[in-house]
Amino acid sequence: MSVRIAPSILSADFARLAEAVAAVERAGADLLHVDVMDGHFVPNLTVGMPVVAALKRVTRLPLDVHLMIEEPDRYLEAFVDAGAAMITVHREVLPHLHRTLTHIRRLGARAGVAINPATPVSSVQDVVAEMDHLLVMSVNPGFGGQTFIAHALHKIAEAREMLAGASVAIEVDGGVDPGNAAALTRAGAGILVAGASIFATPDPAAALHALRAAAETSR
Repeated sequence: MSVRIAPSILSADFARLAEAVAAVERAGADLLHVDVMDGHFVPNLTVGMPVVAALKRVTRLPLDVHLMIEEPDRYLEAFVDAGAAMITVHREVLPHLHRTLTHIRRLGARAGVAINPATPVSSVQDVVAEMDHLLVMSVNPGFGGQTFIAHALHKIAEAREMLAGASVAIEVDGGVDPGNAAALTRAGAGILVAGASIFATPDPAAALHALRAAAETSR
């Protein structure tokens, strides 16, 4: 399967969000990444269920909802009802990760786990069978436009080895751009989340095409 591109609305103009989403959908985006932040797990506040529901009304793209929040279990059903096709929760906040992932799947969404830069890949080894995707954070979560942490390449390669034979996609989020896209896909990433490198440009559609072209040079 070719690499999937998931533009992150965190870097989009929220005053013109529907237009921004339409532009990347026309340009061939595969997913739409929605960062939900609570101001506790990460030092920022973003969006919630109403924005997910609004996005669901204006796009056919699957909504890839990344819950950077302390108590994700409280909101899983509400986000699926709002239109989330994928829900990613953080390893760092969940003592009963197996139960959470199983619940997400029972609700009808694809279940993913995110790991922060300081969290080892091995921390999710026991829930591989319950995951549909593993999100490797290549920045410390909370803000868009950060610089890519190079060590993430080693973590992606380690994840690829751990997940060999499993139907689990490796997703990477943070500082993704055409300059590192090929290295990321060579390491094993199958989903590239990109915010600033797409939406903080004069032409998001052209930026998306450039990112895909760079990523697929390694295929």
